[in-house]
Amino acid sequence: MDLDLGAVRTLLAVVDDGQFTVAAARLGMTQQAVSKRIARLESELGVPLLVRSRTGVAPTEAGAAFLPQARALVGLADQAVAALRADRRPLRVDALAKASAPIEIVRDFYETAEVELDVVVSRGTVPRERALADGSIDAAFGRVTGPLPPGIMRVPACLEPIPVMVGRRHALARRKRVALKELDGLTAWMPGNARDSEWSEFYRFLSDEVGVLIDTSGPVFGADHLMERVAGSAELITFANQTQFPGYPDVVQIDVTDPAPAYPWSLMWHEDNRHPSLPLLIDHVRDHYRPSGTEGFWIPGPDRPLFP
Repeated sequence: MDLDLGAVRTLLAVVDDGQFTVAAARLGMTQQAVSKRIARLESELGVPLLVRSRTGVAPTEAGAAFLPQARALVGLADQAVAALRADRRPLRVDALAKASAPIEIVRDFYETAEVELDVVVSRGTVPRERALADGSIDAAFGRVTGPLPPGIMRVPACLEPIPVMVGRRHALARRKRVALKELDGLTAWMPGNARDSEWSEFYRFLSDEVGVLIDTSGPVFGADHLMERVAGSAELITFANQTQFPGYPDVVQIDVTDPAPAYPWSLMWHEDNRHPSLPLLIDHVRDHYRPSGTEGFWIPGPDRPLFP
């Protein structure tokens, strides 16, 4: 027997509301249409399901026995529809930061794969592993800083070279490039490098190995304040690029070489995630990653095994 789910829903509405008229209004149907649905369901089951009285409607003994299974049946149908709709929702990807290499990767993926995307820029405000596990996001870019939690998978995405920016009064201002060792003893002012964040750890490794001082003091007043301080100083530098801070003519970008410090980006996801577009993104990242190793780049020692 194939039950009419619409009729089962109508039965539940009548039982819950206690009256045909109230249920009909809630369902957007006429009272006659509701009565016909219930009668057809009773005919299919071969038993009366409701008893009518002056005070309203109540389930019969058979109806009361049928109700738990009816609610379970409707619940399973709703879950099936919800799962289907979840598969059709946009793929939610956390790119972590604006004006970063992952943004370009996701944009290229979007233009080539033609899938629905919802790009999130979390700046690490939400624990990534928890968001991946509970499905708040489907994939995330970032730096892997230790053993992966159970269920979290990753592939290398890219190594993003990091230049420096200096004011025109700085001794390096006329240079197009500078060797990494020449930053020894300089101060990079980087307010807003949140303590214990994956990028602040990156710069701690860089400071320890190269000798550049990372100054995170002072509140964050925005891009204008940062660029004004760097532009007016003959000593300060900051690790950034003109894509992040466009439109500041008194600040120049200088490439760092021999080796170039590079941020090691990985793509992460949870192995239980079944979004149909997720494998496409994973394959895109795998196919476009250039396994040139770390030659020519400086990355923290713990990251090197992850970027063969």
